[in-house]
Amino acid sequence: SGNTRDSFLTGNPDSHRNFIGKGLKCLLNVPDTGVYRNVHHSSGRFCFQSSQTPGEKITSLHISSVGELPHHFSSWNVHINRSLRTSPSFQAAPVPLFWIIVKPAQKLLAIILGRSIRNWWKSLPPNKRELFKESARKNKWKILLGVSSLGVVFIMFYFTHLEETPITGRARLLVFGKEHFRELSQMEYEMWMEEFKNQMLPETDARYQVVERVIGHLSESNKDIPEVSALQWVIHVVDEPGVNAFVLPNGQVFVFTGLLDAVSDIHQLSFILGHEIAHAVLEHAAEKASLVHFLDFLSLIFLTMIWAVCPRDSLALVGQWIQSKLQEFMFDRPYSRTLEAEADKVGLQFAAKACVDVRASSVFWQQMELAETIQGQPKIPEWLSTHPSHENRAEHLDRLIPQALKIRESCNCPSLSGPDPRLIFRINMQHLLESSKDQETPNSTKQDPSKPKPDFAHT
Repeated sequence: SGNTRDSFLTGNPDSHRNFIGKGLKCLLNVPDTGVYRNVHHSSGRFCFQSSQTPGEKITSLHISSVGELPHHFSSWNVHINRSLRTSPSFQAAPVPLFWIIVKPAQKLLAIILGRSIRNWWKSLPPNKRELFKESARKNKWKILLGVSSLGVVFIMFYFTHLEETPITGRARLLVFGKEHFRELSQMEYEMWMEEFKNQMLPETDARYQVVERVIGHLSESNKDIPEVSALQWVIHVVDEPGVNAFVLPNGQVFVFTGLLDAVSDIHQLSFILGHEIAHAVLEHAAEKASLVHFLDFLSLIFLTMIWAVCPRDSLALVGQWIQSKLQEFMFDRPYSRTLEAEADKVGLQFAAKACVDVRASSVFWQQMELAETIQGQPKIPEWLSTHPSHENRAEHLDRLIPQALKIRESCNCPSLSGPDPRLIFRINMQHLLESSKDQETPNSTKQDPSKPKPDFAHT
């Protein structure tokens, strides 16, 4: 989702495969008739609802929408888990967790080493400094050879740890073993279960059943992909107002009720959950952790040099801060945005194979952008964020939708009926803007100053 929860685990192929699923059932068999979206804004929440009166809960839409889905789940790889494991048995820490723990110690050692080199150089008498410089000039080729050898080692390490991303075939660095990351994922799962233990919805809750059916249908429709069928999807719906959902690498699904209130229909929910499933299937958490680990190891060399070269500790601290920010904004955040775009691409493919109306995917992000504008939230530049902007995500999905529609056709999905939801959204926005202008312009010169003007959000 737009504001994915941060944790120490960091959750469309160019030509899609031959899909073997024939005669897949349509996720939503109810035809769209007329202008089926109404603008609704109350209690600080903004959402678009389909075929509903303004006061009606979005949950009722979900229940009626998924009513067409099969009620038999025995063949679906979905598991309901309500047990809480708050005191796990003692076991050795996974390798990724070990490196996370020792990372501060590594930086401290680099700082101590660099500072020691600086103090040693300052303590040398002038004649010894000149002798040292002369020796360095004489052996400059040996020094250059040593530095080059170190660079070759890093390059060899990088290329020997490249693997192919499932589905997309993109080459990526993967340092940690999958078995170690599964252990780390289990530890994080237990942490979230402990945090949300009093907010979990029961299986009998209508919202839980909606999520269960959507996840089940997505996994069943994409079971020809080995990475999807290999995972057991464990569903948890958390009673939280945040618009959020995430899937851990082991297949544990967490969906906040705030997301269920924010989506307009079952199609948007299916795409969002397909996006989160794609993160797990593509092993983005292990990939991001591997890249961060590799870059942090490289940065230790620069950190040592900064503390050795800077004449004072204050300048070294400034240099260290600049180095960390350069790494963050030049590598970490752009890479996160790349992974998000890839998850959008693959998630759209998953939704298309499940016979979802993929055109609704871009509408969701347009709604999110509009909601933030109405609520007066400041716009953060994309380069400062770990996620693409809502506007860019909608445009990216619009470019992918024609290919996703072809995937739908290849799966023998029923034809889409009714108007394009993107067109309906644009018409609603046009009416909303016109209505806002009409209420602001009449009697503008004779308006009583004591009466406030109607604002955009109220309209």
